[in-house]
Amino acid sequence: MSRRKRVITKEVKRDLRYGSPLVARLITTVMRGGKRSLAERIVYTAIESTRDGTEAVDPLDVLQKAMDNARPRLEVKSRRVGGATYQVPMEVPAERQLALAMRWIVGFASKRKSIPMSKALASELKEAASNQGAAIKKRDDLHKMAQANRAFAHFRW
Repeated sequence: MSRRKRVITKEVKRDLRYGSPLVARLITTVMRGGKRSLAERIVYTAIESTRDGTEAVDPLDVLQKAMDNARPRLEVKSRRVGGATYQVPMEVPAERQLALAMRWIVGFASKRKSIPMSKALASELKEAASNQGAAIKKRDDLHKMAQANRAFAHFRW
């Protein structure tokens, strides 16, 4: 546990092209080894390629819908009670929901080894926006585990 009295929150930064804090966080999640310009190029290419050639679809709406669909509402945390360890279902705070959704989408995109990262990220975003894909399956598995362990919900504190 932290011994600080209050949590220090950073100010939300916005990206240069869209002015969106969501895109800025996605760029930071994609970034490896401090290479921000490469991460920006990957994310901007992926966002632009989610349009599918039509101008009617706003790419930021696809990104927002993908993040909303991939967010986990419940998760399980280990609690040790009387010598036994229980998986206790708990609600996930909003910031952690977004962080997990981004981490899952970027992680599953990077596991697609045969295609470039920008195309893999674009396809993961499209699949998550349409409630399909690996990130959605991971969220559903987490919800199933929390549902199966709801008998231990009274150990939450």
